[in-house]
Amino acid sequence: MAQLSDDCFAFGGELMRTAEALAILSDRLDVVVDAEKVALRDVLGRILAEDVISERPVPPHDNTAVDGYAVRFKDLDANADTSLTVGGRVAAGETLGRTVSAGEAIRIFTGAPMPDGADTVLMQEDCETDGDGDTVVIPPGIKRGANRRFAGEDIEAGATILAAGVRLRPQDIGLAASIGLTALPVRRRLRVALFSTGDEVRDTGEALPPGCIYDANRYSVAAALERLGCEVADLGILPDDRAVIEKTLGEAANGHDLIMTSGGVSTGEEDHVRQAVAGLGSIHFWRLAIRPGRPLALGQIRKVPFIGLPGNPVAVLVTFMRFARPAILRLAGARVTEPLVFRVPTDFNIKKKEGRREWLRVSLERGPDGAPVLRKFPRDGAGILTSMVQTDGLVELPEELTRLEAGTMVDFLPFSEFA
Repeated sequence: MAQLSDDCFAFGGELMRTAEALAILSDRLDVVVDAEKVALRDVLGRILAEDVISERPVPPHDNTAVDGYAVRFKDLDANADTSLTVGGRVAAGETLGRTVSAGEAIRIFTGAPMPDGADTVLMQEDCETDGDGDTVVIPPGIKRGANRRFAGEDIEAGATILAAGVRLRPQDIGLAASIGLTALPVRRRLRVALFSTGDEVRDTGEALPPGCIYDANRYSVAAALERLGCEVADLGILPDDRAVIEKTLGEAANGHDLIMTSGGVSTGEEDHVRQAVAGLGSIHFWRLAIRPGRPLALGQIRKVPFIGLPGNPVAVLVTFMRFARPAILRLAGARVTEPLVFRVPTDFNIKKKEGRREWLRVSLERGPDGAPVLRKFPRDGAGILTSMVQTDGLVELPEELTRLEAGTMVDFLPFSEFA
């Protein structure tokens, strides 16, 4: 009697490995969106199109880091208290307007420009003044240049402060504002056409006949695309009809930078998406040695890239994170497309099939010693969407691994890295 396979990934010849698939993504995809100038208030999460070079230093002048007294270091006694006359006052936004005289101290406040001739600032807490504040007594021991910030200490004129391809964060925007910019050149948002397939799939709010399911995939993928800064055209749910799918794909290739689907890229009789794409253009890969998510397709319809995600909701999210996300970022002009990976020990044992890359859903917790440890979600099914909600990220297991012991350091990809 023939042995029946309990491995849904076991049929049909050689499967492509993850590294090869990612290399194809890198080699065949390039930036497809132009640049536009956008106001600083509206560039969060956008991808910078050009290097930003500062025309001015930051800070623009030497200034004090503390409230206190600006003095000439050469006026100070190295071994005893020094009494100096307070000859002026400078607040932030003001200047003294003259050079500091010998034997003189200037009352100064944080951020105020250093007066000409002064090179050192004493903190007010370290000094004593007479009742009228006309004289200040400075103790010995201060170093020359103390509490003085130099012009250009943060940014020098002519320095590149932001590199093209960075996804702009709040701190990047603040840095651009610090040199007086009001707008930045960023890449236009990637326009993505998205639809789901399946006669059994229903949209939220509709009645749910026996044998049907609600479409979770289109909503989660649309949200993931928008979080990456894409403009999403929701084409809804298409039936398992090759003619309808082919017509929709052909029309979507006009006016969009990327087409993305979920479902219909496997080998079933009702899986028509892959054949439709091949009929309109080409498929570069579709069968990967991965779990979850092996039926994942990369292709193109005319010159428009196509990504076909699996139908199971966990597989959709995992393959979006590890394959679609870097492709999208590359098309959108991002310089860094891979997430940061952190090495963390596990608290579980597992066996794994050789030759296949796998992703496990895990929670990041503290072990008995207070150190971080990864705990595996108890159920592995690609349809258990709650597993993506009740965990913190993925453990990525390489193809050559066959057994994992508790305490082993593994690659942890937190969900926060996929934003």
